[in-house]
Amino acid sequence: MHIKGLIFGLILLMQACVPLLAQTDSPGILQRLAEKTSEAKAKVQDLGGTVLGFFGAYYEDHIQPVTSSYAEWASDIKSSVWEKIQTTIDSYILPKVIHPTSQPGQN
Repeated sequence: MHIKGLIFGLILLMQACVPLLAQTDSPGILQRLAEKTSEAKAKVQDLGGTVLGFFGAYYEDHIQPVTSSYAEWASDIKSSVWEKIQTTIDSYILPKVIHPTSQPGQN
């Protein structure tokens, strides 16, 4: 659905630009188009830098302090669970290695 709209928009854009390119009495139309494009790009980049700076400061002030405590909590839980798993495995494996219940040749 979106592809059809995109193709339709491109066709309309091509129909609008072809007469502009065919005009020979205004030789600098491509130059002006390139200048307008670079001006628009500069404005967007300036706006993007401002917006990113705002969101970066907002993240550092409001989001990071809250999420860092949760990240530490999750890390502590993971370490605790892993330690319990290791001790449980060791408690089942080590007694069998140290004191085997059946020896070969003994029935």
